[in-house]
Amino acid sequence: MSMTTQDPDQPLADLLGPPPPDEVMAALHASLTAKAEAAGLLDIAYRTLDTPVGTLLLAATQAGLVRVAYEREGIDTALERLASKLSPRILNAPQRLDGAARQLEEYFAGHRQRFDLPLDLALASGFRRSVLSYLPAIGYGHTASYQSVAAAVNNPRAVRAVGTACATNPLPLVIPCHRVIRADGQMGAYLGGPEIKHQLLDMEASA
Repeated sequence: MSMTTQDPDQPLADLLGPPPPDEVMAALHASLTAKAEAAGLLDIAYRTLDTPVGTLLLAATQAGLVRVAYEREGIDTALERLASKLSPRILNAPQRLDGAARQLEEYFAGHRQRFDLPLDLALASGFRRSVLSYLPAIGYGHTASYQSVAAAVNNPRAVRAVGTACATNPLPLVIPCHRVIRADGQMGAYLGGPEIKHQLLDMEASA
């Protein structure tokens, strides 16, 4: 009785055969994602979205949109922070983000001036959350100073804290911290960079 011996020099890929087609892997991923969602095992779903201001990371818990990150912030870094701060049960699951992606596309196309999405502010607390909750009141095409925002949230001396809240906004664009500028009319800092802040304000002003 003869036995076939494995050639130790034979590549492992030859032994395993060709990888499954992309569509098969995509279907398998979608099936696993749906099962995780149904079983309550998917705490954070995420996807990326190509936009006129670069690639954005969108992430949502079951409560709502929890993170929008610019590419310059580091997509992988943002995902790692979500996993450490909220839950490691995080998966690329675009379907949960369909509504957010659609509304952002409408915004950049000039067809939407206000977002209507469930939001999860789990990444903000205290005074920062008060500031972020107020910012949507700054209308499309308008701006407000850091000082006026501080006054609006009943802490007129907390101008620097307003700047910190804007600089650490977990949901830029959707919560429009880009509409907050300095009292002298200068743009001030922005998560996406000063060029993108100018771009967004110019886009809104020309609508």
